Amino acid sequence: MKRVVLSHEFVDELEELFDILVERGFFSYDEFALQYIDDIEQFINSSIHAYPKRKAPVLFAKYGKDLKYIAYRKNAHTTWHVLFEETD
Repeated sequence: MKRVVLSHEFVDELEELFDILVERGFFSYDEFALQYIDDIEQFINSSIHAYPKRKAPVLFAKYGKDLKYIAYRKNAHTTWHVLFEETD
């Protein structure tokens, strides 16, 4: 069974994303910003194994070895690219 492990750095980035979404006025209520972030996490946990994976460009090698990525289109204006490593 495959499982997803989120790095501490990624969790920290999500917390920073929350601050950005609220401070810059993308969401008027904290609950909406939290739901947005939860949606990203749910997508990763439920879909990372099912979506087509692509090899990450060399530009991202500083984040890990043999990285892959999937794209998560949140809406018409926003697409998130999720970088990850696959291990046994």
